[in-house]
Amino acid sequence: MGVTGPIRVVVAKPGLDGHDRGAKVIARALRDAGMEVIYTGLHQTPEQIVDTAIQEDADAIGLSILSGAHMTLFAKVLELLREREAEDIKVFGGGIIPEADIRPLKEQGVAEIFTPGATMTSIVEWVRENVRPVAA
Repeated sequence: MGVTGPIRVVVAKPGLDGHDRGAKVIARALRDAGMEVIYTGLHQTPEQIVDTAIQEDADAIGLSILSGAHMTLFAKVLELLREREAEDIKVFGGGIIPEADIRPLKEQGVAEIFTPGATMTSIVEWVRENVRPVAA
């Protein structure tokens, strides 16, 4: 994980979900807030996402999932990060994720989940405060 320069975030659309407007809006909001954003595009595998995050020296991965496969896809990304000894890359996400699934996702290691209605400001602030917090 880089310790200087802007926060680097990989924004990814894993799986078969073809709706990427929300991911693009988040990517732009993070970029406009001064972060470096690598948007991977649609239909990425967890392996591709983790490879990109490691190659790009990302501080975080933001997953956008609307397909209902969030439990499987988040788990696989986290597993691959552990296997690659890249657990310092924080994983957060959003999309259509039932309230009942949020706690189990966080217990697996997902740092934060944003559901429909989350503001761009709240997401940007969360990333700034939690991905690479400034030392006091």
